Amino acid sequence: MKLGVNVDHIATIREARKSKNPDPILAALIAEQAGADSIVIHLRGDRRHIQERDLEILKKVVKTKLNLEMAPTLEMKRIALTYHPDMVTLVPEREEEITTEGGLDVVLNEENLRGFVQDLLQAKIEVSLFIDADLEQIKAAHKIGAPTIEINTGKYSESKGEEQVKELEKIKEAASFARRIGLKVVAGHGLDYHNVSPITEIREIEELSIGFAIVARSVFVGFEQAVKEMITLIKRF
Repeated sequence: MKLGVNVDHIATIREARKSKNPDPILAALIAEQAGADSIVIHLRGDRRHIQERDLEILKKVVKTKLNLEMAPTLEMKRIALTYHPDMVTLVPEREEEITTEGGLDVVLNEENLRGFVQDLLQAKIEVSLFIDADLEQIKAAHKIGAPTIEINTGKYSESKGEEQVKELEKIKEAASFARRIGLKVVAGHGLDYHNVSPITEIREIEELSIGFAIVARSVFVGFEQAVKEMITLIKRF
């Protein structure tokens, strides 16, 4: 299983003081050196952490794969077509949210998303849709031509006990169904060093996107070591 390291929260710390440091560009390079398979950034409409300049530089220096998370808006499509990241992951976005609260409603927004996905694919940008572990949403993602889905692991990560077991089963079922109909499957949101292991056992999932937990761990052990520790956990199988 591969690891995509999200460096958003390095930029969150930087933007808290509107300073130059810590630099998410340097974090991305360190993550790659530590063994990360891709770098993930979320360029939000409110620019609360990652800035357009970060995207511009990362496109030039990332050697693995640059995955740009963004809302399906005209502004963001223009930016994606300008900088041409290796991959775009379309995510829902709400101004007041602390972090992404759930998956895209592909069923409700099928027509709008179809055109968005096709425009990116025509520009030779890989496209993924961040969706909940819901079979109807997966069917809709496949219908509009998205080659990849990222299963939202947020509910799993936030739950405990029997509830977490139920959420894990939903993810397993969703990943299995998605692979059967020909979709590439990745996953992420809220995963950390304590809850990631059961997810790594789901063979259909090819890559995990993890950010906050790694940044938080890096406060105590350093960023390179934090990335290496996560890699050790997810590549055991």
